[in-house]
Amino acid sequence: MNTRNLNPDGLPDILPVVGSLRAAAQKAAARQEPLVVMVTLKGCAFCDVVRGHYLGPMQQKGEVVAVQVNMLDRKTPLQDLQGQMTTPYAQAQAWKARIAPTVLFLNPAGQEIAERLEGMSLADFYGAYLQDRLDTARRQLRGRQP
Repeated sequence: MNTRNLNPDGLPDILPVVGSLRAAAQKAAARQEPLVVMVTLKGCAFCDVVRGHYLGPMQQKGEVVAVQVNMLDRKTPLQDLQGQMTTPYAQAQAWKARIAPTVLFLNPAGQEIAERLEGMSLADFYGAYLQDRLDTARRQLRGRQP
């Protein structure tokens, strides 16, 4: 796992920075998985922990379909889940993501299907909180109740 490679946005490459949320959601749907989106920003230490110790390794093992969106990027084109062009900044605003990291669990239509994870106050329990949200999202996506 090499978290030192940076994409042009300055974020570690351990999670993809997508040009199309719609394509990422279609990939997740094909696997019957929620799309996990980490709203992040460059230089965020808590984002680095979530990316490097949780979502990145899970993505690399094929356990999740996860991407990252830079909440301060006002320039890069981004296709939203409905196929419209926007920017990562505008998309983060639309999601009302004001804290980094914010981790969203989305169905193919872009609806949140599990409670989002905002910030990282309790690192000791973050893995358990993340797994709980993933389990909830998977149940919702597959039409099963808790």
